[in-house]
Amino acid sequence: MPLVTTTEMFKKAYEKGYAIGAFNVNNMEIVQGITAACKKLNAPVILQVSSGARKYAHHEYLVKLVEAAVEETGLPIALHLDHGPDFETCKSCIDGGFTSVMIDGSSKPYEENVELTRKVVEYAHAHGVVVEGELGKLAGIEDDVNVSEDDANFTQPEEVEDFVSRTGVDSLAIAIGTSHGAYKFKPGQKPQLRFDILAEVAEKLPGFPIVLHGASSVMPEYVKMINEFGGEMPDAIGIPEEMLRKAAGMAVCKINVDSDIRLAMTASIRKHFAEYPSHFDPRQYLTDARNAIESIVEHKINTVLGCAGQA
Repeated sequence: MPLVTTTEMFKKAYEKGYAIGAFNVNNMEIVQGITAACKKLNAPVILQVSSGARKYAHHEYLVKLVEAAVEETGLPIALHLDHGPDFETCKSCIDGGFTSVMIDGSSKPYEENVELTRKVVEYAHAHGVVVEGELGKLAGIEDDVNVSEDDANFTQPEEVEDFVSRTGVDSLAIAIGTSHGAYKFKPGQKPQLRFDILAEVAEKLPGFPIVLHGASSVMPEYVKMINEFGGEMPDAIGIPEEMLRKAAGMAVCKINVDSDIRLAMTASIRKHFAEYPSHFDPRQYLTDARNAIESIVEHKINTVLGCAGQA
């Protein structure tokens, strides 16, 4: 089975009220851990690569790793560019084997966002690749994306019809209260998603797939484990999983998860070295990391996404 686009994935997810997990990948162990969980639960999956991941691991290595995962699992897997910053990056990924790209023009004035997104869509569609656009700005930090809390803003529902019709995007990332990174909320601040905005967007774009970025829950057991084995990570409050599951039952067809995977991987490696300080074979501690990733992805599929058995 070759890599697939998200078109049929999203259509089925919308109709059945679940979401597809979009997990960021940077190396072999992350790819293996994610896809092992998806194979076990027979779940479709989106493996996504940021600009930072392409710089770190190199485009060709990442594409081949994902292609190997398709061959090994037989699952429908889409390879997606996360937060493409410009046309050139999107074009490089389209030409280089990706089946889906995101062009993030959310930091630009509205008309510039429309123009840039439409340019990417025209090129992508001519090459059989689908495109995700974004309206609204999430606070937080993820690779090259850095938006202060003061600069963040919710998606304006009155803009979505115009944006989708003029750009031709295949899915739309919106801002309803999620944020990038592990530190999503200040101490004492209550996490809250704007389901009213999501409902209004869904009403204006019936049947159209919506995307949530910054949707890691920052599971406290991993923060505790990191600190227990030599870290200095303050308590972090993520997005409650019950809120994400509610969003998946509405119009949200793609939920992005990155920080939770990083935390699980880091926590397991710290624990390994605390228990086996003389180990130096990467296969030993990276096996623990890979197993932790598999466990967290399995949890997300069952608890948040609801896509088990849908591959």
